[in-house]
Amino acid sequence: MLGGVLTQSASWHWIFFINLPIGLAAGVLAARTLVADRGLALRTGADATGAALVTAGLMLGVHTIVKAGENGWASARTLGLGALAIVLLAAFVLRQAKAAAPLLPLRVFRSRQVSGANAIQVLMIAALFGFQVLVVLYMQHVLGYGAAMSGLALLPSAVVIGIVSLGFSARLTARLGERTMVVSGLAVLLAGLLLLSRVPVHGDYLTDLLPAMLSLSGFGLAIPALTGLGMSGATERDAGVASGLFNTTQQIGGALGLALLNTLATSRTDHLLAAGSSTPAALTGGYHLAFAIGAGLIALALVLASTTLPARRPA
Repeated sequence: MLGGVLTQSASWHWIFFINLPIGLAAGVLAARTLVADRGLALRTGADATGAALVTAGLMLGVHTIVKAGENGWASARTLGLGALAIVLLAAFVLRQAKAAAPLLPLRVFRSRQVSGANAIQVLMIAALFGFQVLVVLYMQHVLGYGAAMSGLALLPSAVVIGIVSLGFSARLTARLGERTMVVSGLAVLLAGLLLLSRVPVHGDYLTDLLPAMLSLSGFGLAIPALTGLGMSGATERDAGVASGLFNTTQQIGGALGLALLNTLATSRTDHLLAAGSSTPAALTGGYHLAFAIGAGLIALALVLASTTLPARRPA
């Protein structure tokens, strides 16, 4: 809500500035409350080469997706840059297998829980991060909402995620088990994205958007259980790596998902405009495609959750 108010009353630059005092406050609280432990520091060697490979590969991959709508998905530039990104990431994996002090020891992926939880999270966050951006664009460019009104319209999502994740998720996980919670949460999210893939040009908030907003309760159901699974399969010496990996896959999923869904929506909109559709109808058609792709990502995550996560007995 504050982001919408800042954007409308001041400028969009303020949504970045507001994070500075929040970050400083978090740093002060962390310094005062967290135990002062000591890590390995840099005496075992820092895998700078691996860091450079994975950073370059991921950045180039996102850049390739973003520019695919402009250059063409089958163009030589898109295919060449995409192939180079894959080569860089493959080189990173090889580097981790041979480095004396790897940035990401490949042994952590021997745990089926760690591998499955991170793969599911990439797909889930990719779909939801794209959803958050595109549904706001739909409200502003198609329904004519202002920035502040769009922020207010997203409030039910934040409230329901908070209530479910803080109030019910842990208790339900203890009774039903982690895999059941992840599968249930993904199923609710899938239903919401499928609803959005049919949203009309002249949509009504209460009947067309609010049900999809409330479906984000599935995130509150799934993410706490998924976090537990992503950490429980790691050994004591790899706990820090597993934690870092789980946080990193959130960022990777968000970046790749937003780039992919936004690029596909834009390409679809341009195609519909060229075919003679009105601007609202063309925009809505682009968002329909993006929401449908997002639903497909959630469906794939649902399959992975059903087949890779262990069926642990509830407490």
